[in-house]
Amino acid sequence: MDKIEQFKRQLETAAPSAKIDEIGHVVEVGDGVVKASGLMNVENFEMVEFEKARAFGLALNLEEYETGIIVLGPDDAIKEGDVVKRTKKTISVPVGPELVGRVVDPLGRPVDGKGPIGAKETYPIERPAPGVIDRQPVDQPLHTGVLAVDSLVPIGRGQRELILGDRGLGKTAIAIDMIINQKNEKNRPICVYVACGQKKSKIKRLVKTLEDAGAMEYTIVVASFADDPASLLYLAPYTGCAMGEWFRDHGQDAVAVYDDLTKQAWAWREVSLVLRRPPGREAYPGDIFYLHSRLLERAARLSEKLGGGSLTALPIVETQAGDISGYIPTNVISITDGQIFLNSALFYKGQRPAIDVGTSVSRVGAKAQTAAVKKVAGTLKLDLAQFQELERFSEFTEELDAQTRQLLERGKRMRELLKQADLRPLSFEKETAMIFAGVKGFLDDVPMEKIGEFKENLLKEIGVGEKEILAKIRETRELNSDAEAKLEEVIKNAKKAKN
Repeated sequence: MDKIEQFKRQLETAAPSAKIDEIGHVVEVGDGVVKASGLMNVENFEMVEFEKARAFGLALNLEEYETGIIVLGPDDAIKEGDVVKRTKKTISVPVGPELVGRVVDPLGRPVDGKGPIGAKETYPIERPAPGVIDRQPVDQPLHTGVLAVDSLVPIGRGQRELILGDRGLGKTAIAIDMIINQKNEKNRPICVYVACGQKKSKIKRLVKTLEDAGAMEYTIVVASFADDPASLLYLAPYTGCAMGEWFRDHGQDAVAVYDDLTKQAWAWREVSLVLRRPPGREAYPGDIFYLHSRLLERAARLSEKLGGGSLTALPIVETQAGDISGYIPTNVISITDGQIFLNSALFYKGQRPAIDVGTSVSRVGAKAQTAAVKKVAGTLKLDLAQFQELERFSEFTEELDAQTRQLLERGKRMRELLKQADLRPLSFEKETAMIFAGVKGFLDDVPMEKIGEFKENLLKEIGVGEKEILAKIRETRELNSDAEAKLEEVIKNAKKAKN
């Protein structure tokens, strides 16, 4: 024992050039994880280099005699006995305007075949969230172009709004509509779409959709594919967040879509179990809440002193059989400022988007709406919730008074009005006209099967013949009595055109 202590003292007192604790050797490799001996001074989340394999890893488990490292890429070329070197750097990715319009992997390397990016700056992917003093209230709207979202669960710039629901209900469609809708916005935010563990064919279709809509000119796509190592799936949302933060820190607005955090949680569970970390509920590690909280807390609207920029987070989470009380959904719900819940029962009844009014909420609410939308949609959510209760009640009885029947008929028409096809986002002034027609009772005498036709006629009437009313609402962001009178006239003309 004395000899060991003596050897340690010799190492500590040796000249820096003689120290051998900056390198280590691979003891074990497999499943994307390396156990290495040596590396006595390595730090948590430090990048290490496998010289022979020309690969990098991330030090995560700092044990007494070994270091647990996740490999950032394939581990095929790494062999037992290979040398591992410290880099004394945390993992960073390129950031800046040079990335706009590009598709990159979670390490910031281009995967779109358009050549090198040439970014002038890098950001570490793990950064502290802004403090309370560095923030200001969220009160500027982020228009998604989805009528049901902007009227019922409005999103503000700097907010964190969760989109959750079962597989195949249109969660990604809402996010894509939001990105496309920013094309005509006055202060257009930079959009960062993070594909976490998606099929290559799906990402290719998505990029093609954005290119066709002209949205790639203000969008960055961070792509981690389904066949990528779990380490890259885990890193992808942090990479997208860091890229969005650069614009936030430079006084601009940015939106980050994380599609989806369920797959990131699976990847982190896989990495943690291979690293022999203790499993907890549903085999997730104990820090699974921290995984998402340290990501989503970075979304904020900065104070004017710091430039007034914002980063909005739209995380997506997949539920199983509509169970929003699952482990990961409840974790993310508790971190975010509201959620948009897509209901499978509504989806199969033909309600698209299938937003459940009762369980969807925005904790920023009307503060993130323009005055025009707020004025016409003020009671819409409450009215729809009452309508749903009445509809359930009416299934058990046919004896309804005239007032109740009128409420039911209006509610059915409002629900029909809120239906919207994918990739057809509406500007907020058109949304104002739509909701105005519904809440003021102009649709009460329109047959249910003719509502879709009326919507098309209204959009045509207001977009072609009455452009000045749209321009006025867009400019003032308000709906005064003169604009209301003009809208009533336009709606009546649209109803005549229908007939």
